[in-house]
Amino acid sequence: MMYKNIDAEEIYIGKNTIIEPSAKIRGVNGKAKKINIGDNCYIGENVQILCDDFALGDYSKLQHDTNIHGYLPCHIGHNAWIGQFTIIDSIGGTTIGNNCGIGAHSQIWSHIKYGDTLEGCRFLSEKPMIIGNDVWFVGHCIVSPIIAEDKSMAMVGSVVTKNMNFNEIYAGSPAKSISDKVGFQFEKVSIEDKLARMKSYLNQWDRGCKNIIVVADNAEIDFSNRDFSYFNVADRTYTKRGSENEISFMKFLLPSRAKFTPIYTL
Repeated sequence: MMYKNIDAEEIYIGKNTIIEPSAKIRGVNGKAKKINIGDNCYIGENVQILCDDFALGDYSKLQHDTNIHGYLPCHIGHNAWIGQFTIIDSIGGTTIGNNCGIGAHSQIWSHIKYGDTLEGCRFLSEKPMIIGNDVWFVGHCIVSPIIAEDKSMAMVGSVVTKNMNFNEIYAGSPAKSISDKVGFQFEKVSIEDKLARMKSYLNQWDRGCKNIIVVADNAEIDFSNRDFSYFNVADRTYTKRGSENEISFMKFLLPSRAKFTPIYTL
């Protein structure tokens, strides 16, 4: 399929991905070098991506009026949810892991630049923004270049200026950890409980489905079998087959029942 609103030397758009006609995707100064967008994604109205190297994983959504820009690569993993009017800056380079949520009107910055350095302005820097897996900026967050470790979370309206630790919750301006008061974003769930919950989800979606199989370990997977999609609750991976049932089940699970990333494609 030809996309008139994408201008790049190398373009890959996955299956079942929707890009609204009013979205614009190109490089900072014209043609991008590489645009790679996975399967079953959605890029909404008036989204603007000005980035020379941009990647977006499967089942990710960029809601309307999102702006992504920068000279260095911006890579976003699977199952991302980027709310409307969000700004993601990649002048210093931005990496966002799998299963991340960035709520509406948030701003993710990898640089600070404006003041006259000849006149003595001290504020000029570009620094990578590194956001791990399962990180959640709830909404209206402003984030300077940091490392956000896996499963960390910033509450609505947070101004984040320092690194975020694994599974801790932050709030305020400047944001500070409040996990000693409110706990953590994720609690531990046993494999047995995950397995039971996933089987319940499968029954809710389609009790009679035969080609979706929920397992507790990779040892239970027949990777050579093209007829089945296996969902492993231990590491939240699935054997990506691209069947109608698999896609429908993934959409049923997202965004808040369960998130899985692909480990094998046939």
